[in-house]
Amino acid sequence: MSTRRVMFRQSRVLERLRAGNPVSCLKVNLADARVVELAALCGFDCIWTDMEHIANNWQIVEHQILAAKVWDADVLVRVARGSYSDYIRPLELDAAGIMVPHVMNLADARNVVNMTRFQPLGRRPIDGGNADAAYANIDLVEYAEQANDQRFVCLQIEDPEVLADLEAIAALPGFDMLFFGPGDFSHGLGALGSWDDPRIVAARQRVAEVCADNGKFAGTVGTPASLADLMQMGYSFVSLGADVVGLSDYYKGILREAARSTEGLQEHSE
Repeated sequence: MSTRRVMFRQSRVLERLRAGNPVSCLKVNLADARVVELAALCGFDCIWTDMEHIANNWQIVEHQILAAKVWDADVLVRVARGSYSDYIRPLELDAAGIMVPHVMNLADARNVVNMTRFQPLGRRPIDGGNADAAYANIDLVEYAEQANDQRFVCLQIEDPEVLADLEAIAALPGFDMLFFGPGDFSHGLGALGSWDDPRIVAARQRVAEVCADNGKFAGTVGTPASLADLMQMGYSFVSLGADVVGLSDYYKGILREAARSTEGLQEHSE
């Protein structure tokens, strides 16, 4: 009887980005793994789940990752700012990537790389007994090499202060993507929600440019309507929507349709 060779799961996001193809992403705020499974079933390349702003625990994230993998979709976990354990646990649960919010300067970025990459890029603590290494069924050396190659690290650029170090950060080896967050960036400028503010437009453009100049991928949030413009700017990873927005629109639409369909009856009863 032959023994099955267990392989490290390859990242769908990295495969598409490295081939020059765009990546579709959906942000999920709800905890139910079935929401993630449905998004993956519908064809999204990546599902973004959150531990910075959402009250998810590790078991919720684990179930979401498992649900996405059924349909060969990647999960990106935005981590909470914290210790190395906060950063590597999603990877050990077999998330395809992590996003670290509010990276403020070059030293901050260098520290993230050191905590999340194995040698020679960093000093990520190694275990090998978790889902990403197939519970110790992948050779340890192969595991470390594949983890560096097939798991992506995103640094979120969402504060005006980080622009002073932007070029130096983009040149840093060991991470894959700069992700521009316009919401917090506008807040930092004192122009919350003013998406057409020239400073926000210029910062989004600059992030895309430094990524192109340094062999990094550029990510941001957008909509299907803005996708073409963002791609022309240089963004290949775009989060196109969110589950809570979709459900809100659906629920409101039902009520609007119900009100229209019964409008005559209500007038007649009055």
